[in-house]
Amino acid sequence: MPDITESTLIPAPLGAVWPLLSDPGAVASCIPGATLAPDTGDGVWRGAIKVKFGPTIAVFKGEATLTFDHEAHRCTVEGRGIDGRGASRALSSGEAVATAEGEATRLAVKGSFTVTGPLETFANAGGVHVARALLAEFAANMAALVAERTPAEAPVVAPAPAAANADAPAEAAPPPPAPPAPPRVAAELSASGLLWRAFLSWLRGLFGKGNA
Repeated sequence: MPDITESTLIPAPLGAVWPLLSDPGAVASCIPGATLAPDTGDGVWRGAIKVKFGPTIAVFKGEATLTFDHEAHRCTVEGRGIDGRGASRALSSGEAVATAEGEATRLAVKGSFTVTGPLETFANAGGVHVARALLAEFAANMAALVAERTPAEAPVVAPAPAAANADAPAEAAPPPPAPPAPPRVAAELSASGLLWRAFLSWLRGLFGKGNA
């Protein structure tokens, strides 16, 4: 049962990040290849992750139970998944804690997972590095989402002087605000790119141990 203990820095304040981290829909939009099914009200969130292996696309379906501690900015997760062919199954549990670090947010993830079936060997050997690569990409997408949802400060406009002539035409009304942008969707998950980032993560861990 591989264990994961990782952290990443999201360059946005905790007050802006936590409302999104505690929104399953926002979280899913930051996970590459992920889609979230409509909430059925039973406390279980269902979804899928689509992974592209060259010309082949695999879909992994899963469900998770989330428990939020908003005061501690902590989320605990119990999840399970199965690939589209039913050959590999996964169980996972863990927690994610967000803490303020200056004007940024530190997201610490701790948990474990078990994979059975054809993907078991790969998961045991490289699953931690894949999770590390995914976490880094998730943090970048979350930072972009925070930036998108943070309203820009309106420019300060000095009031126009009163018209000297009461018959002068009134100034034109300002244009209406632009419509909100559609919800963002993370880029499709490419196994080749993800595995490359996982390999780099493994190399960093290898040399890091050698220099310890």
